[in-house]
This record gives sequence, C-alpha cells and structure tokens, in this order.
Amino acid sequence: YRFGDIVGTSPVMHTVFRKVEKIAVTDISVLITGETGTGKELIAREIHNRSPRGKKPFVTINCGAIPENLLESELFGHVRGAFTGAVTTKVGRFQAADGGTLFLDEIGEMPLELQVKLLRALQEKTVVRVGDTRAEQVDIRIVTATNRDLEKEIAGGRFREDLFYRLNVVNVHLPPLRERGEDVLVIARYLLSRYAREFD
Repeated sequence: YRFGDIVGTSPVMHTVFRKVEKIAVTDISVLITGETGTGKELIAREIHNRSPRGKKPFVTINCGAIPENLLESELFGHVRGAFTGAVTTKVGRFQAADGGTLFLDEIGEMPLELQVKLLRALQEKTVVRVGDTRAEQVDIRIVTATNRDLEKEIAGGRFREDLFYRLNVVNVHLPPLRERGEDVLVIARYLLSRYAREFD
C-alpha cells in the first residue's frame, strides 16, 4: 500500500496515514517525531502535497546540518554587508516558502538564541533579515521533525517550552521499522520491483 512515497500496510502506519489525511487540509503546525530513518521528511512532504498549499513551495532545512552562525541567515536571509562574506542580499527559507510549507528538520538541534527568534517569527508572521531592521510578512505553514525527546530537552533547559507548544499543535509519531510487522517484507518487495525495472 502506497501513501504518496510511503509504503506500508501495518495497522500502526494506517493510523499515521489517517491522521495525515485529517491534518493536511488544515493549516495547523505539526511536529513529526521518530527515530532517524523512519521517513519524517516523506510524511512532511505528504502533509504539504495534500494541503491547500500543495501547489506552492515546500522548503526544507536541516537545523542540525548548518553551523550555528549561518543558521539565522539561512532561515531569515540577510542583507548585503550584514557580515563578512555577505556580498549580496539573500532570501531566507522563510521567504522562499511564502504561500507554502516550511519543513524544519531536526528542530531539537536549534540553538536556544535562535529558538527565541523563531518563536517571534511564528507569533508575528514576520521575519527580519540579518543586518536589516525592516520586517517582512510571510504566509507559511510550519512542519517540524525531531528524533529527540523534546520534553526531556525542555527539562534540561535546551529547548524552549513556549516554542514546543507552538510547534506541537498536532504530533505525528512514526514507529521504527522493527515495530511495523510485515512492512519489512512489503518495503523489500517494493524496492526490489522498483530497482529491477530501473536496472533491467
């Protein structure tokens, strides 16, 4: 059984698919949790594709893969001369996703200082480029994902509780493959047939 680019027949995955169908048509923020490799980005993309924003941009950023000093510029953009190396004005991922969906992967890796700025951007629906003072309006839906236990991160002072509740309006938890019964065989058959056609 295919649900977009996700393959699965187990009852637990059917529950996930039904939940995605229900929330896709809304504009609420979604937090996708699960271990690395469970398909969090595929689910985020499916939420976008099935939403009224489906024909608009789906923009992704991995918060754990970009150095802390560059992440703010990647998210919000910067103006020329804002810092060494900023030779042109640059659009951030927020502006690039305008009208569509912004997927923030590994949100648990985001530094605390930037979490404050993210919360403000979500509350005010505006962003300010690095080195600028002018706020820009943005119309986006936020979908986030993490493999961390954010409630433990909050208890440890590494994640803001107010941001957590802003992002976790609806939670979609993806189980690891070891908890999905015969889905292992279903996925293996699907991949085998797909690549057999591709390399025939």
